Amino acid sequence: MEKDTPMSTREIRYTFETADGKTDVFDLSFDSSTMRLQYGLPENLPEWAALPFKQCPGCPLDPEETPYCPLAVCLVNVVREVEHLLSFDTVRLLVRTPEREVVQTTTAQKGMRSLLGLIIATCGCPRTAFLRPMARFHLPLASSEETVYRATAMYTLAQYFRSREGYTVDLDLDILKRLYEDIQSLNMSLAQRLRGVTNSDSALNAVVLLDLYAQALPVAIQDSLASLRHLFEPFLDQNSAGTCGTCPITGRSPSHTE
Repeated sequence: MEKDTPMSTREIRYTFETADGKTDVFDLSFDSSTMRLQYGLPENLPEWAALPFKQCPGCPLDPEETPYCPLAVCLVNVVREVEHLLSFDTVRLLVRTPEREVVQTTTAQKGMRSLLGLIIATCGCPRTAFLRPMARFHLPLASSEETVYRATAMYTLAQYFRSREGYTVDLDLDILKRLYEDIQSLNMSLAQRLRGVTNSDSALNAVVLLDLYAQALPVAIQDSLASLRHLFEPFLDQNSAGTCGTCPITGRSPSHTE
């Protein structure tokens, strides 16, 4: 398995190609150890990038110390670049990560949803930092069901690490549900920031799609992730054997009794 070397970066490129031949390329660079997006401050930051402008309710940042919203700063150039894109424009999206290339014909808003989701997770906003493990294993154009699975799997792994460190754990996913409720609030504030500052609706509608995904996760948790439970039957049935004739949980044969 390849390992990130200290101080190395991960590069992800998003390329949008439209039928009229226009191409927009977004090269994103991340610190491999933290998955923090690396960027330089754009020149002439607009008013809507200032932290107090439509600041998220409960934002922990202080305008005196952080005059600009970390997320807004990361989106300034993106919003400028996609002025010509409308939500339902057909685009050929090419996403290149260190592991693979993904190519799909889709709508501009769905491609932007995938790009914005990656930026939101890695921009440096303290309320989205918990999403960085998902960003490390970025899945372009993930479906709602895939997002629910990846988010809950990530959070459960986090509880394993917390347990190993002696911290309390949340196996009921209650805190994850609250974290995603905070993401919904962030999405609403971000939409307010973007509304009226761009002639394109693709970025704004991409935020709306992201919010639908954020809303889906607390509902899925509330329903105990029932739609996925059947996939885990080999882990739940102590009387059934795995492919090697042993219980996948205990590693013993199904005839073994405690």
